[in-house]
Amino acid sequence: MASPETSASSPYLVLARKYRPLSFDGLIGQDAMVQTLSNAFKSGRIHHAFILTGVRGVGKTTTARILARAFNYEGETGRHPTLDLAKEGTHCRAIIEGRHVDVVEMDAASNTGINDIREIIDSVKYGPVSAPYKVYIIDEVHMLSTAAFNGLLKTLEEPPPYVKFIFATTEIRKVPVTILSRCMRFDLRRVSPELMTAHLQDLLGREGIEYEPEALAMIVRAGEGSVRDNQSLLDQAISHGAGKVTAATVKAMLGLGDRAKTIDLFESLMLGDIATALNSMRELYDAGADPHTIVADLCDFTHLVTRIKVVPAAVDDVSLTPDERMRGAELAQKLAMRALTRCWQILFKGYDEVAGAGNALQAAEMVLIRLAHAADLPTPDELIARLVNQPTPQAPHITSSVARNGGAGPQAMRQMATEPVQHPAYEPTPARQSAPRAEADPQSYMELIALAGAKRDLIVKRALEASLRPIAFAVGRLEVALAEGADPGIIQTLSARLKAWTGRNWMVTVATSAAAGPTIKELTEANKQAELSAAHEDPLVQAILETFPGARIANVKLREETPSLPGLPPLPDHEEEDE
Repeated sequence: MASPETSASSPYLVLARKYRPLSFDGLIGQDAMVQTLSNAFKSGRIHHAFILTGVRGVGKTTTARILARAFNYEGETGRHPTLDLAKEGTHCRAIIEGRHVDVVEMDAASNTGINDIREIIDSVKYGPVSAPYKVYIIDEVHMLSTAAFNGLLKTLEEPPPYVKFIFATTEIRKVPVTILSRCMRFDLRRVSPELMTAHLQDLLGREGIEYEPEALAMIVRAGEGSVRDNQSLLDQAISHGAGKVTAATVKAMLGLGDRAKTIDLFESLMLGDIATALNSMRELYDAGADPHTIVADLCDFTHLVTRIKVVPAAVDDVSLTPDERMRGAELAQKLAMRALTRCWQILFKGYDEVAGAGNALQAAEMVLIRLAHAADLPTPDELIARLVNQPTPQAPHITSSVARNGGAGPQAMRQMATEPVQHPAYEPTPARQSAPRAEADPQSYMELIALAGAKRDLIVKRALEASLRPIAFAVGRLEVALAEGADPGIIQTLSARLKAWTGRNWMVTVATSAAAGPTIKELTEANKQAELSAAHEDPLVQAILETFPGARIANVKLREETPSLPGLPPLPDHEEEDE
């Protein structure tokens, strides 16, 4: 690790550079990668190409430089790759300072073309000048052009034995798979809050700077697992606080609202206390908090409470403040999951509204008003439970049209003004004994429609439902009437289809429409209207409609099993007709 001491004449180095790890002993949060590389170096199975990926500031470039130093280590025992870098070797200092001739570091963001890669390809032919290996570090490799990637393929697949490639990228998906397949890949992780807090505490101890734990928690949360981001924020906080890191200075620096006041605001919103919520919002705004940030903090706290409700162990997160830990757990016990998810949805949508509004404060206040108004709204099942417990007239049960007309339903239902269209042809009749039937023979008009649907013949199915008015039915014989505007040719088509499907001849006769009832489509629509009318007269439904002005009944689903449409009376046999 670099020495923290600097002379008075030397230029100031930011913490991210001053404490950049010089070996894997100082690299935090990447234990899996370090273990893999340690085993590879010990066994001598060192790959010729590596690709490092991860979010910003987790140690990709640092790892690449440490690897370059490990490849070219030369000590008292000679030249040999090793990860034991506690003692500097012959080439270590030059590599650390970025001036070694055999370690070439290229920024692909500014050297994207094939010509830049061609220079590397040409130089690969020549061996290292002084070090054991020639190492090429290409940062942000995903920025290379397609031609540059293609030009690198052959050299990357079969490089000379003295060449090592190390790539670093934050956009691994933009790297061609042909490049990935030639490299050993390491995914560097975000550093956990616990490790990051300990790391920052160590840096502050080395620098001899006082700090408040709550301030470090804010920095760790804002750093989002990036070591460089956390070090840069810490450097800024030290300067902002005149040599001391306090919660107040960090809040002012990051533009954060007071976490305790944010929690107070959240509680007011959940209680539906709009006046208190708006006053808290104004206090945070006057203290310097951005409205957009306030809504984002509410989103974060909503997520925290929801997470604690689902995973109680989440309260042990070291990045949480004492208020968040204690009050978050209390709110997680009191608030229902539905209320939390509804709060998240409103805040999440309001976050974008505030970001795009001309007056962010006004937009944020409207979001809070909407949230406070919705906080105490009951859920549909709670509303129904409340209405059921109220003293109301006896509510009739919504039953099917068959029950209403057949006498099985309550008397109030049978006396409704709107009743489904009925016809004697639709009355259920006892099944008649007939000759043995084929396996696919339909036994009713409804089964005939189902057969057409099973055969995926939409023309016949739609005709049976909307163009034909059934009068009587028997296996092999069907009597119908044509609806207005129906195509007469459907009769011949229906006969041919039935013969093909059942293997027997079907006699389809057409009678006058006066003897026919409604089509299946008309009967279904009439029954639906009857059910809607019955629902409108239900006292419980009327209470719900009065509670929610503007609401309407979109559909009616019966709790009990809805009986299917009854079949048609069978046609008499030929012998009965002769009699």
